[in-house]
Amino acid sequence: MSSQVQSLSSVLANTSSSTNSPQTASTPVLGENDFLKLLTMQMQNQDPMNPMSGTEFASQLAQFSSVEQLTNINAELAQSISSNSVLTQSINNDLAATFIGKDVRATTNSFQYSGTGSTKLGYNLPSAANTVTVSVTDGAGNVVKTIQSAPTGSGDQSFTWDGTDNSGNQVGSGAYKFSIQATDSTGASITASPFIYGNVSGVRFKSDGTVFVVDGMEVPLSDILEISQE
Repeated sequence: MSSQVQSLSSVLANTSSSTNSPQTASTPVLGENDFLKLLTMQMQNQDPMNPMSGTEFASQLAQFSSVEQLTNINAELAQSISSNSVLTQSINNDLAATFIGKDVRATTNSFQYSGTGSTKLGYNLPSAANTVTVSVTDGAGNVVKTIQSAPTGSGDQSFTWDGTDNSGNQVGSGAYKFSIQATDSTGASITASPFIYGNVSGVRFKSDGTVFVVDGMEVPLSDILEISQE
């Protein structure tokens, strides 16, 4: 023969590279039957004066066997990961429901105020501060209360806001935020991490994850720092 049929290994290599692009009707994926047809055609049309050696034949079989095993392993892993994900989500949802009625501490500076009574808030200081000032703002961003005598020790600290503004008037119910300005003995700023306290009244399973309803406000499960018995 004037020319030999393209070797099976090169055919497989070309096909493998073509399958890296999006699949279309013109670029099918080779299966086991396609491999056997190619192998048979190569053996039928090989140069009788220079036949494929047994070593090359075994090498091509080994290549296909390796690809097939890797494909099967990949499919099994994908199925296992999918099953584990569904199982994990189901377990998390079941566990989340048991938190209803529990007290929690969550990392956020937003909170809901009922309009009556006081609210417990907190923050964490990486080191002791010289001064700590807390500012409470309403939904429009206006400062309604400034607390000058907040705790200055390192670690978790808490304080109580009585629900009044700087004039001593009771504020209304709604969404509020608080911020902490802390400085050390040299006047340098210290970054404080705020958190709130609340009670879980419900659990919502949303497309982007599970959230707790804490005093009427949605708090992602990932933001929960501590859960305790009421």
